[in-house]
Amino acid sequence: MSRPPWLQRTLAATVGTRSLHRQLLLWLLLPQLVLWLAAAFVTFNVAQRYANRGVDASLLQATRALSRQVKPIGNGLFIDFPRAAQDIIEADPDDRVYYMVSTPPGQFILGNRQLPLPPDVHTPRLNEPYFYDAQIDRLRIRLAALYVPIGETTGEPGEPRTRQVMLVQIARSQASRDELAQAILMDTVLPLSGLIVLMTMIVWAGIRAGLAPLARLRAQVENRAPNDLTPLQPQAAPQEVRSLATAVNQLLAAVQESVAAQRRFISNAAHQLRTPLAGLKSQTEIAMEANHDPALAARLRLVHESAVRGAHLVSQLLTLTRAEPEAAGTLPLQRVDLSALAAELASENVPRALQAGIDLGVEDAPTGAPPVQVLGNAALLREAVANLVDNAIRYAGRGAEVTLSVHAAGDQAVLEVADNGPGLNPASPDLHEAIFGRFFRATHEGSGCGLGLAIVREIATRHGGLARAEAVAPHGLRLRLQLPNRLIN
Repeated sequence: MSRPPWLQRTLAATVGTRSLHRQLLLWLLLPQLVLWLAAAFVTFNVAQRYANRGVDASLLQATRALSRQVKPIGNGLFIDFPRAAQDIIEADPDDRVYYMVSTPPGQFILGNRQLPLPPDVHTPRLNEPYFYDAQIDRLRIRLAALYVPIGETTGEPGEPRTRQVMLVQIARSQASRDELAQAILMDTVLPLSGLIVLMTMIVWAGIRAGLAPLARLRAQVENRAPNDLTPLQPQAAPQEVRSLATAVNQLLAAVQESVAAQRRFISNAAHQLRTPLAGLKSQTEIAMEANHDPALAARLRLVHESAVRGAHLVSQLLTLTRAEPEAAGTLPLQRVDLSALAAELASENVPRALQAGIDLGVEDAPTGAPPVQVLGNAALLREAVANLVDNAIRYAGRGAEVTLSVHAAGDQAVLEVADNGPGLNPASPDLHEAIFGRFFRATHEGSGCGLGLAIVREIATRHGGLARAEAVAPHGLRLRLQLPNRLIN
């Protein structure tokens, strides 16, 4: 009977989600568990057999001794069984001993009348013991029976001569036998269980060692950035999954080619748009200078602002393309003085800040403090700081103060751009993270394109750092660029 497709998919998904470590351990331990149970069963039976041998030997000895106490005298029997011997036999209440002497077919002589006769004995063998299990008063017992000939043979001349037979039975409860069997079982099973546990630990260690290449292959995927498309190392994978690693590498190569094609398209498009936008910007400036019609001048000013915004967007797209992981990895690294970079960019943007009515400055470093230097790409770091300053000038508002500061905080090199402008909407705390998204704008004011802070975060990530925003009391915004200590020399 075939399963429906949905059930097959469900079973496949269930099997696929199981841990490979657990599956291997389960399939290796199940046979061990079965063998352990089989060994325990065989050991218990062997223990019972050997315990029965010991009990049977003692019962046989007692039976022969008791048979010697009954002696024929003339037409009767002499029983030499003193009361003291009987008390000794019946002294232990935990290991009860029963006895009976009779002359078949059922003539009772002495002992306990409740002892059952040996099963299926039609022609008993004389002086040969019979051993069997029975129950008396709900107590499991082990019995030994011995048929002993007594007296002289009798019979008329010409007829078969017969001899009288006496049945001697000794029974003992199975408590001592069970205790002995359990002791043998425990002495055998406990070391076997220890060996099973030790074997389990060895098997688990072997599984971990055998699957270690898979863990290393997984680490290659888990520890990389989302946009890191470098191929895996197939030599780190076992032979059985090397084809899978090769297929993943082929997929990564296809994705990398697609991303590279997209990046080339953005770069080419930006380059192609830069020249006509620059020409449009120049032509609108010339037209505004030559025009004396106020209505036409307003339209030309809107066209000029659109051209400036378009040129700025093209420049940002080119910067973002250079900040991508593949492109950033090919750029040269050098020592960059963050303090000098902040002072240089502040000086360059002072005219623009004055035109916007903003007080732009740099916080002086403590006297004697060493310069804060990092190892990175000078062009990208300059672009990141420039975007932080540009963002503050665009959105801080007229009359605001913008301050750049650079300092070392433990294992971090920190560059901050703080303003006392309106800041972000305090009712939306998620904006402090959202403003670093591409093409995200927290306000419709200004002429930004929503890529400046996204570029800052991308550059910070490429240098192993981070970019974050936080509110300034009572109002304002602080943008922070942090680089880790491993880049500080």
